[in-house]
Amino acid sequence: MTSLLKVCSGINIFTSFLKPRAEVLTIPIRGRKLLINHTPKKRIPPWLPKQNRTPTRDDVTCENTKFIKDIVESKYGLADPASGCYSPLKVAPIEPNKEWTTQSRRTGVIARKIGIYPVWLKTGERVLATLLHVCDNHVIKYIPPEEWDPKIRTRHIIPKRKLGCLVVGADSVDPQTVTKQYCGLFSDAGVMPKRLLCRFAVSPDAALQPGTPLMASHFQPGEIVDIRAKTMDRGFQGVMKRWGFKGMPATHGQTKTHRRPGNIGSGSSRARVMPGTKLPGHMGNRYRMFRGVKILRVNTKHNVIWVLGQALPGETNSLLQIYDTLLPRKKFAKTELKPHFPTYIPGDDNILPENMYRDDVHQLDSPSIEYAIEEQK
Repeated sequence: MTSLLKVCSGINIFTSFLKPRAEVLTIPIRGRKLLINHTPKKRIPPWLPKQNRTPTRDDVTCENTKFIKDIVESKYGLADPASGCYSPLKVAPIEPNKEWTTQSRRTGVIARKIGIYPVWLKTGERVLATLLHVCDNHVIKYIPPEEWDPKIRTRHIIPKRKLGCLVVGADSVDPQTVTKQYCGLFSDAGVMPKRLLCRFAVSPDAALQPGTPLMASHFQPGEIVDIRAKTMDRGFQGVMKRWGFKGMPATHGQTKTHRRPGNIGSGSSRARVMPGTKLPGHMGNRYRMFRGVKILRVNTKHNVIWVLGQALPGETNSLLQIYDTLLPRKKFAKTELKPHFPTYIPGDDNILPENMYRDDVHQLDSPSIEYAIEEQK
């Protein structure tokens, strides 16, 4: 027995030089719950050199940089409606001979949030509107209903009608700054790589060919749209800022409980915290939808849309998704407006003005509104 122990100990000593030793951590039973679903943060070791990526290369001269830029422009083209090139494929998009129906669903656009600007109505009322810039939108790919089947995991509901998917990209970037695999997604569409890609559920009659540009004239003043975006990231916040709690009194014997939630009632009813209890936690950085937003003004030259309200989700310069509203009482079927179906295609017969306003919005080039003072009897 003693000789066997000596041999085993010799093997352990010999193998200890071949591989590093791992310390055994003994965890008590009551502390094992803290390690469940706990993933440590991946930090870069301090001894590794930092990789600082520079937007420009020093070994490339200015002449070569200009040459590469000319090659990119000649390959992809510029989607400028003023120059007559409506598609980066340098081919005018095919105008489908389709009519809009109540069962049709158009695609949406991706816009960048600019800021807030006042708008005056014809009644003299001053309202605040948010400016949204439709930044270089193009259709990237269309997926037919046979290949695209959205899975509703929450309710497991099979959709009554089959809808296709239209992939739209916005905000072109330099092809040299992205990988070759990512550039391959835009080879069929013939457009430059996009910064953001979004999917919109569309009906088969509203499908568009890849490379078709989408502009602010896709919508009309007076339409009602839904906006989806990611809210501002506030980080870890308390209950007063996250849920709007009043807080505890500042005096009368209160000590270190001024901004705390107080009793949550878990001890009296059940010996646990009920799901959905309003407690401190991470605030923001979640996708939210604003439904039933009215469009007040559309600028077709700069592709800017004015929408009513100032509480749209997202920070300034963030990207938002705009599409036709899904509210049953505010759809096109309930209004007199008819949309540009499947989208607005520029042409000689349907030229739109530079600025389009809603009926109750006061135009800037109109004379000032004057109201006579009524005499009191």
